Amino acid sequence: MSKTFPFILSIFIFLQNSISSKITAQTKKNISKERVEEKIIQVENNLVPWVKNQDNSKYSIKERMAKYNVNGLCIAVIKNYKIEWVKAYGWANVQKKEPVTSKTLFQAGSISKSLNGVGVLKLAQEKKLDMYTDINDYLISWKFPYDSVSKNKKITIANLLSHTAGLSGHGYSGYKKGQEIPSIYNILDGTKPANSEAVRSISEPGKISEYSGGAITISQLIVTDITKKKYEDYMLNSVLKPLGMTQSFFDQPIPNGKLKLAASGYLADGIEMVEDSFYIYPEKAAAGLWTNSTDLAKYIIETQLSLKGESNKVLSQELTKTRLTPYIDPESGFGVFIKQKGDEKYFTHNGGTRGFISEYIGSLENGNGVVIMTNSGNPGISSEIINSVGIVYDWKDFYNPAIKKTITLSNTEMQKYIGEYNWYGSPVSIIMKQNDLWFDGPVKSKLYFTSDLDFYIEEKEMNYKFTKDKNDLVDGFTDTRNVKVQKIK
Repeated sequence: MSKTFPFILSIFIFLQNSISSKITAQTKKNISKERVEEKIIQVENNLVPWVKNQDNSKYSIKERMAKYNVNGLCIAVIKNYKIEWVKAYGWANVQKKEPVTSKTLFQAGSISKSLNGVGVLKLAQEKKLDMYTDINDYLISWKFPYDSVSKNKKITIANLLSHTAGLSGHGYSGYKKGQEIPSIYNILDGTKPANSEAVRSISEPGKISEYSGGAITISQLIVTDITKKKYEDYMLNSVLKPLGMTQSFFDQPIPNGKLKLAASGYLADGIEMVEDSFYIYPEKAAAGLWTNSTDLAKYIIETQLSLKGESNKVLSQELTKTRLTPYIDPESGFGVFIKQKGDEKYFTHNGGTRGFISEYIGSLENGNGVVIMTNSGNPGISSEIINSVGIVYDWKDFYNPAIKKTITLSNTEMQKYIGEYNWYGSPVSIIMKQNDLWFDGPVKSKLYFTSDLDFYIEEKEMNYKFTKDKNDLVDGFTDTRNVKVQKIK
């Protein structure tokens, strides 16, 4: 036998094993891809609302986009601390037939508050501020005007971030392109050209949770007063870039170089586009973030890994735990809300600007999460997609719908509730449509009654109850948190 034969044989075996290994790896990759595709199809066809009544149907994304008049959206799903898939649907701009892609940018609205929380806590981590000290110790260019309402109690940065400062300014309306944009001082003092009220005490700080975009705007000024930098520059270099959120920014208005990637916002009917595609929000910390689903998923994953002590791109494990720990209110962390589902906890936030609504949720353990961003002014679909992801990916005890039996009110009973209401600073009417009562305003939702006073809507996980005055006339309604919505007329 030739001396070279064993050598040739060994080369042959090596090549055969190498080819076999490559085929096996490719096969596994194909199987994995097929499994993900199966999961996507399941998620797309298992949308369900938070409540079950006589109708226990499941819906497709296509059906619910039609119901809620959603023109475009993008979903990112997180599994085991990694992005499992990202998929876009519909149109970023209907008129121009520009499709949503995984790179499409959306206004994140109040989700901005979550990233702002990271940025403020980074300053605490660097010993540049104390979370539990009077805010006026850090405010330089403007001071908060305490009055008798605060009862001599000082507001802290922890109060600002957890909505326990007792401050006004629930949300902001934004500004059209071409309008004069107010300074942060105009906004805080409610002076022209600001279109919002002054940020002032409405209750004693540290007592209750009262959602306040005004409180977050004060934290924006604290950041700039401490760092001596533009807010958007500080957030880009100290938070967004380290998190890998390379497509995101807090610049207002949007930089010209990013315009091609920006979705156009649409009102609740899905037909009317927001004037000039979107509004400007100088309240950057409260509502100014532009981002996409992929970048927000990176924020969720870093938060989860930091909580495990396996990453510290921005915050240490200790500060991440602090950010995710409810403060005073059982659900309000620092820029996040904590939700309990079965034995597992989740951090979450949603956001809405004119023509855009988005939502994210991430588990504190197990590395699960999902982001939904839409260019719609109609809520509802994001929570249903989250429920579908929880079902398909078997998030333990996540989807436990409320079981409700609805009733039909007489026409005479329904007439009592028709009128105009002031809902969180926005006008909304209750009207009769096709023998049912509906909210008609920024949100269009059907009212489902479980008694002659109690009702709910599919779009928001909340129970409501109509209230009456001493003359037995309807004067508004309350929600589960006892927030009163006044009837105007």
